[in-house]
Parts: sequence; structure tokens; C-alpha cells
Amino acid sequence: MPSNKGSNQSIYLDHASTTPLDGEVLAAMRPYFCEEFGNASSQHAYGMRAANAVVAARDEMAVALGISPHELYFTSCGTESDNLGIKGISLAAAERGKHIVVSAVEHPAVIQSALDLKEFGFEVTFVYPDENGVVSPQTVQNCMRADTVLVAVMSANNETGVIQPVKEICAAVHAMGAYLWCDCVQTAGVLPVSEFPADGFAISAHKFYGPKGVGAACIKRGVRFRRQLAGGQQERGMRGGTLNTPGIAGMACALSLSLKCAAHDNEYVASLRNAFESIILSSVPDVFINGGAAQRLPSHSNISFCGCDAQNLVFALDMRGVACSAGAACSSGASKPSHVLQAMNVSEQRLKSAVRFSFGKNNTVRQVECAAEAVIAAVKAIRG
Repeated sequence: MPSNKGSNQSIYLDHASTTPLDGEVLAAMRPYFCEEFGNASSQHAYGMRAANAVVAARDEMAVALGISPHELYFTSCGTESDNLGIKGISLAAAERGKHIVVSAVEHPAVIQSALDLKEFGFEVTFVYPDENGVVSPQTVQNCMRADTVLVAVMSANNETGVIQPVKEICAAVHAMGAYLWCDCVQTAGVLPVSEFPADGFAISAHKFYGPKGVGAACIKRGVRFRRQLAGGQQERGMRGGTLNTPGIAGMACALSLSLKCAAHDNEYVASLRNAFESIILSSVPDVFINGGAAQRLPSHSNISFCGCDAQNLVFALDMRGVACSAGAACSSGASKPSHVLQAMNVSEQRLKSAVRFSFGKNNTVRQVECAAEAVIAAVKAIRG
């Protein structure tokens, strides 16, 4: 049985929250902390070398994402990218209409950005998924109106890993003359972003073994938007603030590495997740995999252990050396039930007992077996 000695976790199963920095990514970042520390906006040689690094990273990421470098805007994180896309595109299109459609299982960054726009006279309609967490294109279209300017549906859910039919949703949205914004934070580096066509999308480096504190928003050519962060003329005047050169270099490296190894890593991670679920399902009664009947990312496993309180179970597993979470990391500090599972209309028992396990490329078969043993013991103790 794994044990938690000190502050370090023995088994980390919270990769949907954040991933460890890849050693090769750290090596790519290191020069821009020390030797090449210049501000990319400065006109001297130090600044020019930093600016060249940013240009190279932008070009590398554009190729990886299948977009033009001019469609890529560097930000501080996925949350900022979602704010820039949701608010920026909606406000720029306000003369055409002030109605937004948002899926009810979105990340809080998307939901709150949309709700903030109510102060500017926008109306927000939430579109709900089926019991497996899948948002249907027809349901999206049914919620749209003549004055709908933006629809927001994520590529894959951060709590359940359920993959949305974004290609079909995009076609339905465009048929109604609106834009589609897609939060691709969970899928970037895992699945080709080209599988999730949209007018704009958000990514965050620390979800694919890159550094924290850097992300990107892609806003396609021809889509007007208003800047949300005023300042200098960085990012073509659309996002002020000194560029995070080390983070940008690291994000580009991490994205390229992740996509290069995606086929192998996805198969391996899925095998770990499937083995874990198999052990749990065969050993623990009254458990449910939320979104298990839908197509999911290879890493995510959201399991309800009826008769257990999710927070108590997460704490018990932490004491046993297994790191997991109850809901999304951004809201797991609060005791509110998951809005994602609520939108899926799961039972009260399942809602209160849901725990998210998310696997990564550095996990081992032995860790998965030990984690499953810890879960079985913890559930037995709590139920007992």
C-alpha cells in the first residue's frame, strides 16, 4: 500500500489539473532566464534576440496547430485566453446582436466571461448535454437566435474528459451566422486541434508538460475582436504586457514534443486508465464512471463512489499517497458540487461522491495498481 511520507505525493493522478514540466522543455527555456534575458520589445541586441525567440516559437506553434502565425496571440494562461475570446469577439460583434450560447459544462473561465457580458446588455443561454455529457449540434442550434453572435463549446471536458462533436457543432453554428469559440485546454498536445475547427480557441502550456503562466489564444483571420488587456503594442496591439519569452519558448517546445509523441502516449495513458477502471469496477460496488459511455480523452476517469463524500475520499487518498481531485482544480477548494455533473443530471449520490483521476505519460502500471488498492481501502474505510 502506498504511503504519503512528507509533502511529496507518491502517485500523482491529477494531470488534468497540471502536468510536470518535461526536462527537454526546461532546457529550451533555460537560456531565456539567464543569458538571453532581454525584453522582446526592446530595440537593442538583447531585445532582438528575445524577439527572435518569440518569432521562432510562434512559427513553430502555428505549424503544430495548423494556423497562421498572425492568428496566434500569446497570453498568461487558458483562462486569459478564454476571456479574450469570449469577451473580445462578442463585444466586437455587438452591433449584430447581443446573444451568446454557452454549453453548461464549460470551464468557469468561459461561463464567467459570458456572464460578465450581461453588464454590457448581452443575454446568455446555456445549452445542456445528454446524460453522458455530450452536447448535440441540434441542441446548440435550437438555442440559437437571429441575434446570436457567439457560441462556446469546449473540445473536451476538464472533469469527465468527454470529447464534444465540435466539427458538427461548428457547422451548425456557422449555418446560423455566428462564431464558435472552443476551449481546447484539455486537448492541445493530446489530439490535433484541427479536429476541433472553430473561429477561435484557447490553450494552456502547463496541461501538456509545459510551464505554468503561459498560454495562447487563436483567433482566426477575419474574426474581429476587442483587446481585453490594455498596455503596450505587444501582440499587434491586441494584448499588452511584457512577453514571457522563457514561457513562450517552453510552450512551443512542449507542444511540438507532445504532438510528436501523442499517438504512443495516448495509447499508453489510455491503457493505464482502463486498467485502473477495470480494477475499481470489479472490486468496489456501487461505483459509476461519469461520461464513461461517451468518447473520452485517454487520461480522464471521473468516478462516483456512492456512500462516500468526495472531499473525504480525496483527503483519505492523499493520506495514502495518491493525488487526485474532486472536480476541477480551479474550484476544488470550494465544497460546491460539480456544475458539470449537475448539467449531466446525475443523481445526488453520484454528484456528491465524484472523484476525478487523470493519468499521465510518467505514470507506471505499478502506480496504477497501488492507486487502485488505495482507493479500494479508502472507500471501504469510509463506507464502514
